[in-house]
Amino acid sequence: MLTVSAENGGTAHVDLFWIPLGAGDAVPCVRWNGRLFEALAARRDHRPAQLLFHAALEVQLDAERYALELAPAWGGAPVDRGVVCEGPVGLAWLGRSRFFRYEVRRWSGGVIPDAAYAVGGPRRMTDDPAVVEQVLALAPAFPTLTWGRDEQGTGDMWNSNSFVSWLLTRSGLDLRLVSPPEHGRAPGWAAGLAVAGRNVGAEACGNRRSRPRLLGQQLLAQDVGVPAVLGQLAQHVEVDPAQRKRAASVPVDDVVHPE
Repeated sequence: MLTVSAENGGTAHVDLFWIPLGAGDAVPCVRWNGRLFEALAARRDHRPAQLLFHAALEVQLDAERYALELAPAWGGAPVDRGVVCEGPVGLAWLGRSRFFRYEVRRWSGGVIPDAAYAVGGPRRMTDDPAVVEQVLALAPAFPTLTWGRDEQGTGDMWNSNSFVSWLLTRSGLDLRLVSPPEHGRAPGWAAGLAVAGRNVGAEACGNRRSRPRLLGQQLLAQDVGVPAVLGQLAQHVEVDPAQRKRAASVPVDDVVHPE
């Protein structure tokens, strides 16, 4: 159980990172999967293709820094990553295997591996200690719905962007003016906003700390994003503690744009 309290005069803030999908990926499978997904989605919606972004949070409270993110439950070094809950990827029944599970991390001392590629650098969301504590406290209550699906009927998929928008909204922040960088979009962001607005919590959605319950569901027509989000999961890797050093952000002109 997390117990935090910002001391008088202490440092407290929440920073949001907008990271291009596939940034820093040595093998460009994530980037190409994302481009394929966006090309299909753009054709379906009769609009131009856009850059895809995923959101991540870094939280500072006094001397402690936390990385808040969703990442694969498999792979990486056997260290304490601050996992507070887990959910299935693609289909609910697939989550019975750890290879198809994601985990929600509230990782003290952790880092966001691809933060150096964040467009515009970190964006300060709040420096109110009470709100910062709320962000950290609410992470375990995240509704662990199936990654890449729309089980709540929001018209958007559930993914790592949903985690960030849900968590910030439930913590009392107004995100109406918060959006991805220009010419970009963040699939899943709207889903998190919608579910947070309904006050749907972990209990209502069946929070899964270990194995998710079996849900026999039909594939939805809009689930064209499942291959893309499976690829996105591979982008999250752990960094050795010796490498925990934030690099400078890169300008938007250096971001690879879709052809």
